[in-house]
Amino acid sequence: MNAALLLEHYAQIAEAPDAIARLRRFVLDLAVRGKLVDQDPQDEPASELRNRLVCEYATQGGPSKGRGRGGRSTIHAKQAAEPYSAPIGWSWVRMGELGQTNIGLTYSPSDIGPNGVPVLRSNNVQNGAIDLTNLVRVNLRPKAAAMVQAGDILICARNGSRSLVGKSAIIPEIPEPMAFGAFMAILRSSINPYLQIFLSSPVFRSIIDEVKTNTINQLTQANLQLSLVPLPPMAEQHRIVAKVDELMALCDQLEAARVSREAARDTFTLSTLAKLNAPDPDTLGEDASFALANLAPLTTRPDQIKQVRQAILNLAVRGKLVEQNADDEPAANQLRRINGERNVLVQAKAIRREKPLEPVGEEHTPFEIPPSWVWSRVGDATLFTQYGTSEKSEPRPQGVPVLTMGNIQDGSVIWSNEKRIPASSEELPSLYLRKFDLLYNRTNSAELVGKTGIYLGEDDCRTFASYLIRIRCSTENGLPAYVNLAMNAPIFRETQIVPLIKQQTGQANVNGTALKNMLIPFPPLAEQHRIVAKVDELIALCDQLEASITTGEQTRSRVLESVLHLALEPA
Repeated sequence: MNAALLLEHYAQIAEAPDAIARLRRFVLDLAVRGKLVDQDPQDEPASELRNRLVCEYATQGGPSKGRGRGGRSTIHAKQAAEPYSAPIGWSWVRMGELGQTNIGLTYSPSDIGPNGVPVLRSNNVQNGAIDLTNLVRVNLRPKAAAMVQAGDILICARNGSRSLVGKSAIIPEIPEPMAFGAFMAILRSSINPYLQIFLSSPVFRSIIDEVKTNTINQLTQANLQLSLVPLPPMAEQHRIVAKVDELMALCDQLEAARVSREAARDTFTLSTLAKLNAPDPDTLGEDASFALANLAPLTTRPDQIKQVRQAILNLAVRGKLVEQNADDEPAANQLRRINGERNVLVQAKAIRREKPLEPVGEEHTPFEIPPSWVWSRVGDATLFTQYGTSEKSEPRPQGVPVLTMGNIQDGSVIWSNEKRIPASSEELPSLYLRKFDLLYNRTNSAELVGKTGIYLGEDDCRTFASYLIRIRCSTENGLPAYVNLAMNAPIFRETQIVPLIKQQTGQANVNGTALKNMLIPFPPLAEQHRIVAKVDELIALCDQLEASITTGEQTRSRVLESVLHLALEPA
């Protein structure tokens, strides 16, 4: 094994997905294949060791006599194919020939109490070690067969989660006599240090995965006893155990370094983004410039990129993403013209005249915006809002597709949908969607209600369901893409939607009246265009960074496999 080579290349592979976990599995796999340490032709062959162990445990008997409860019995089975060719001097041996096995104590809830005999269960096996912090005690006198001894291997034999079946640990010196539960098994052998390596290896994991049961995931006594074990000579076992201990200690060091590095990186990312999401007005400009100039080091994981995307939207609606231009027409003028457009629609009887919304006072505004901007209610910044079709839609080859809440994804509206209503519906054509309409989800779970997306499809060929609200924006005096951006900013959700959700239980509903009264910061039209262009540019950069992370993970995974083989396999 070349640890120096591993350390030399570790910087390249440390960011690979599950790098340390994969390194541990690779070490264990090499160990049980005879590729971790050199073989010595002078070592006594494993066949001799096997014969002594068979005699030893046949003489001693098991924790419980007889095949039904386990114990040591003669192993009868058809010879299965050896999984791979073992080194010279090794032997493939059934586990039941190497030691004693048994299953544990059965007890009922009424037997549990504050005193009594501790019972080791599945949760007492954590990360390959015995954890005694959460012990159950029973007021029983277990038989000797259900009691553990220091040096036994405790194995999870039955669990609702298949991935937990087979997890194991060697029992250390214990402070008091202890039993083990019926969903567990023990393996008692004089070669348990090596057998624990085998039980933790990918080879044994593959054996478990091949076990077929009709009910709960389990590893029966027969499964355990009949499992084939690659048995090295005793002297080589000592070398293997020592080398595995050495390499696992190295993995512990690498893992500690990774945790420290990730903690430092998370602190940097969180502190930087916190300055944007909970800003200091005096330093926000500098903080934003720093964050945007350091997007790459801030984003090394997909979850961090998501945080950066959210910070970009928050900066945009605070007026901190692009510079203001004193020559831009004030936003208040645009709102007056939008009101004029709305009046024309009322006069044409395309929409109904509604009661004016309450003016926005300073006491209502959630944060400061630039002087050329105005705070507006959604109902005043747009032309009208409208509930979707109440007609039942069904999968059918003909008709008008009906978009639902599932069609709103990350600020966009996707329009693949098999459910349709007849083109002859009385609700059409008034509920046909037009390009740049926004769809707002008024009813959903608390975390999804209020999600909004912009429709960029063709006019007059799709409609939308009743639990969505269509927002028709002005395209002459406003920019629908900006309104969509503002309604998807985390700060909009925090200040306008979440307070309404908190007043409800169960399925959340933030209706059309509430929607029209929500506040958005409204910039001059020219600045809306600059904001949308900058957000598109930065989000595209985030997309590139996310793609590079994926590509980088794949590359690091390939490098990891190469380095592991070069560093760990003996020449």
